[in-house]
Amino acid sequence: MSSKQTNMNVTILRHSTSHVLAAAVLEMFPEAKFAIGPAIENGFYYDFDLPRTLIPEDLSILEEKMQEIIKTNYAFEKAKISITEARSDFEKLGQYYKVELINDLAEKGSEKVSVYKSGSFVDLCSGPHLDSTGEIPADAFKLTKISGAYWRGNEKNKMLQRIYGVVFANKADLKNYLHMLEEAEKRDHRKIGRELDLFHIDEKVGIGLPLWHPNGALLWRIVEDYWYSEHLKNGYSLVRSPHIGNRALWETSGHWGFYSSSMYPSMEIGQTLEDKQNNIKPKESEEFLLKPMNCPFHVQIYSNNLRSYRELPLRWAECGTVYRYEKKGELSGLTRVRGFTQDDAHIFCRTDQVEEELKKVVDFILHIFKSFGFDTDLINVYLSLRDPRNKKKYAGNDAGWDFTQNILRKVAKEKKLNFTQEEGEAAFYGPKLDFKLKDVLGREWQCSTLQFDFNLPERFDMTFINNKGEKERPYVLHRALFGSFERFLALLIEHYAGAFPVWLSPIQSIIIPVSEKFNDYAKSIEAQFIASNVRVSIDDSAESLGKRIREAEKQKIPYILVVGEKEENDGAVAIRKRGEEKKQEVLKAEEFLKKIEEKIKNKT
Repeated sequence: MSSKQTNMNVTILRHSTSHVLAAAVLEMFPEAKFAIGPAIENGFYYDFDLPRTLIPEDLSILEEKMQEIIKTNYAFEKAKISITEARSDFEKLGQYYKVELINDLAEKGSEKVSVYKSGSFVDLCSGPHLDSTGEIPADAFKLTKISGAYWRGNEKNKMLQRIYGVVFANKADLKNYLHMLEEAEKRDHRKIGRELDLFHIDEKVGIGLPLWHPNGALLWRIVEDYWYSEHLKNGYSLVRSPHIGNRALWETSGHWGFYSSSMYPSMEIGQTLEDKQNNIKPKESEEFLLKPMNCPFHVQIYSNNLRSYRELPLRWAECGTVYRYEKKGELSGLTRVRGFTQDDAHIFCRTDQVEEELKKVVDFILHIFKSFGFDTDLINVYLSLRDPRNKKKYAGNDAGWDFTQNILRKVAKEKKLNFTQEEGEAAFYGPKLDFKLKDVLGREWQCSTLQFDFNLPERFDMTFINNKGEKERPYVLHRALFGSFERFLALLIEHYAGAFPVWLSPIQSIIIPVSEKFNDYAKSIEAQFIASNVRVSIDDSAESLGKRIREAEKQKIPYILVVGEKEENDGAVAIRKRGEEKKQEVLKAEEFLKKIEEKIKNKT
């Protein structure tokens, strides 16, 4: 059986199981209204309008009802009926969400729709489905969680209750998935963020706007310092841009016309409250927008001077905070926020420089992943191309697209990237290579990206003077290594489950004196470490020695250094290494300092 066939069969299994869930919900709540219930990665969900709020205990009741439906082995019977008949049938059933969907199909010109019946349950559905409910493995599915979801994803519509479930071909696959789910829960960056006091999100500040605590801010700084040093080594110059820009800038770039639904409303400066109430626009007013991207600012820096071909390539990088209005239901910890810092860079280059610059960026991306401990088997690469059947929706001309797509494909092959080619997934402004990281559940997260842009050079009329003294348009490459600091740090937290390697740990060692008599010795060791740029703290609190050690272990600090009379007399420290708590090694303080400095230097 081909991979495509296998994927199709799994999708059919998952979608069929969502229908069984809906039938079980109808048994439990005869007045239930149904919305949609698609197959998704690893399982399915279904949205319901119910007479009461579901509780976790309801899931086990629904699972039992689903088992009964599976055991009864109802056939999935398909029928094609007219729009009029479908509308009438679902109106009689009081299923008004389905009626709305039927009306949408009618507006698109459909004369007939398909429905599926299994037992007494009938649903509007294009299918396909399994032959019967009995083909669903009864020991290989589980309902996992309940959440809220707006009808049609619109915050103006009613909030429905969404039930998620997973289903696999056999019990062993389900067991393996549930084990990974437990592991993912232990590693959840939100949970670890609380435990290690790294960050929190406060509704009073604003959802989707993280607040970084001292240890979290220090972790960010460590990552950012490394980012800056590596960029300077790789021939980049640093630029900075403001958090807001004049509306005219965003109109020129096209963001205000094509992206405004994801931008915050404009801020009008120079207008009084009275002016607003009377809808008066003062002569001196200006409109500003929070930036959703850094690109137009970098373009304006480029355009500030007349550029020569001799200057190119120009590589400009910025850690710039941007703001995008993400829907409330889509926000998730640090992985989806409304204010985030992009590690942006733009490369302005000549045609003859494009291939070399692309190769350098690919090498840089892989180097960064490796530096932070992400192996290549955790990275999936996608080459996104335009849809050749719908060229009108893309900026640029055929020659430009052919050149850029072919050269991206060539570079991906020469760099031996195991990439998937995706037609129709290019941005409207150009093709791209996306590097996605897999988490412990195998879920992909967009991180690094390397993109061509035909849009900005045209809109801003970017040029350079070539070797013939003529104006020529440069190629613009967008690239990001982390994608966003917030998401990358979330993945980093989960990858290490908070137990960061020494070079990344906010606190690299903690000194615990046995009693207050040895506080001065502990402080002398601390001073030595600080002088050598080793991040260290002392716990000389009144708690028992055992409790202080346990607390340090919970904080996942790489080295716990216990000092007492013997250590003071010998100028030594008793070392407890993270993960080897039952072992203890005694070294001279200077010897241990050299050892930890070497680990930090080599990023081991």
